Amino acid sequence: MQDRDFDFFIQNMPDFYTTYGHKFLAIKNLSVIGTYSSFDEALDKTLKTEELGSFLIQECFNNVDEMVNHFQGEGGI
Repeated sequence: MQDRDFDFFIQNMPDFYTTYGHKFLAIKNLSVIGTYSSFDEALDKTLKTEELGSFLIQECFNNVDEMVNHFQGEGGI
């Protein structure tokens, strides 16, 4: 599912940047489920409601060439 969520993020990143600016987006099941100022905040808060490995956290940039991938896999960070 994270591959689909990542593709969703890439396809919609220009709109996400317009809406949210330079934030960290928590994405699950092709939906933005949270926006945060840092990766740590995004991870900490999302883990309160979602299982590790079931969501993606991605930093939102204006340009795809600037982005960095953040994935949560099973078995830890």
